[in-house]
Amino acid sequence: MAVLREETHTEHAARGSQSPAGGGAPALPPVGSPPRARSRWPKRAELLLLIGPALVVFVAFVILPVALAAYYGFFSWSGYGAATDFVGLRNYVTILTDPAFLEALSHNAFIVVMSLVLQGPLALGIALLLNRRLRFQSLIRVLIFVPYVISEVVVGLGWSLMLQSNGALNGLLEKVGLGGLATDWLSDPSAAIWTLLVIITWKYVGFAVILFLAGLQGIPDEITEAARIDGASYWQVQRYIVLPLMGPTVRIWAFLSIIGSLQLFDLVWIVWGQYVAGTAGTSTMATYMVANGRNAGSYGYGNAVAVVIFLISLVVALLYQRFILRRDSAVTTTGGAH
Repeated sequence: MAVLREETHTEHAARGSQSPAGGGAPALPPVGSPPRARSRWPKRAELLLLIGPALVVFVAFVILPVALAAYYGFFSWSGYGAATDFVGLRNYVTILTDPAFLEALSHNAFIVVMSLVLQGPLALGIALLLNRRLRFQSLIRVLIFVPYVISEVVVGLGWSLMLQSNGALNGLLEKVGLGGLATDWLSDPSAAIWTLLVIITWKYVGFAVILFLAGLQGIPDEITEAARIDGASYWQVQRYIVLPLMGPTVRIWAFLSIIGSLQLFDLVWIVWGQYVAGTAGTSTMATYMVANGRNAGSYGYGNAVAVVIFLISLVVALLYQRFILRRDSAVTTTGGAH
């Protein structure tokens, strides 16, 4: 009997030592098994393989050019040979005290505000109209979006030919008896900046319309149908339901419009050129950079201007993200719980 109890006790202890849920110590992993940390390396290698090419492109075409521009901005450099004439912050002081640059900055600020004021309501109205069932709806969408996909060079040349003193627009006004309205749309400082805004609106309103249409189609039909059943009119539905739900889309478009307006160059340069843009009041920071940098043979100064434009755009983007887009990001992260 003593031998039997001893064997039973021995078997019970052995079973307890093999069961991790028992009172004994957990079983040790088999000898030679790799640590758990090693199993993470394949995932890290896969992640590095996926983001590696994009990271290389970002560093090569964004980070490195900005760093080189910041470096050459401290030199008086003609673009040939090594940059040896170190001038420190003199280029930046000259930029920030140059009346021509400050005027160009004011033009950019004016374009930012007026682009939002003109393009936003116009694009939203067209999007609301096209969101309804209309005849030739697809054709109208294509015609509105076509100007956005046309090259800036083609757009600039076409508008510059139409808006000359003896161009098509003044000729049309004279034929319909409105010759008194004819003016020099490109050289008159009182009209040139508004001409630029018309061109920009015609060119980019199609992008805003398509973006707003995508946002409108993302609104569930059940919400608007429930409001109509409750007796809400069409305009009440648009004002109290559709427009608030369109808020994130409108804010994203506004952000893209602001950054694009701060970096506006091609249309101004093609339509007005280097010299007319300054006298007509349509110069921008980008045209100032090219005119006083590359075309003037002062690449160090031009790089400094590029850095200033980059910093202004970065500050605006960070402030916009901090005070306007932060709520949308928080709602997306929490899944709309708050």
